[in-house]
Amino acid sequence: MKRIYYEDYAIGDSFTTPGRTITEADVVLFAGLSGDYNRLHTDAEYMRSSPFGERIAHGLLGLAVVNGLKYRTDIDSDGIIAFLGLNWSFTAPIRFGDTIHAVLQVASLRETSTPDRGIIVKSVQAFNQRGELVQQGEFTMLVKRREGATADDKMTR
Repeated sequence: MKRIYYEDYAIGDSFTTPGRTITEADVVLFAGLSGDYNRLHTDAEYMRSSPFGERIAHGLLGLAVVNGLKYRTDIDSDGIIAFLGLNWSFTAPIRFGDTIHAVLQVASLRETSTPDRGIIVKSVQAFNQRGELVQQGEFTMLVKRREGATADDKMTR
């Protein structure tokens, strides 16, 4: 079931995204789009002698991919009014060829003073194909409420 409205969520709800492989093309396109041509991402010769031993993907590319992957779960983008903010950590490099996926869990829900919207905070963990945590944090979203909904209208499961 697609989750559109604030009332469709409960604290503890969990969503696991499908995986997506980060390619060299992704990194090149992201560098062009963002203007971030840092040697960490673009200079294979320089990176051979780095602690990583090879080029790595932009951390913000990983974050952008995770943000997109969340909509390949039961989370419906039609319910989102605004992305209010995030708290994010880059815990390990994403390497070219890594397949990342994310696990999102509803951490908190709160009503707003406007009856047609609510705020949902989701904790997010991104893992590579080896199960290593590569990024983590929280996404805070402003979400539509059902017309005439009250606090007692939370979905029962």
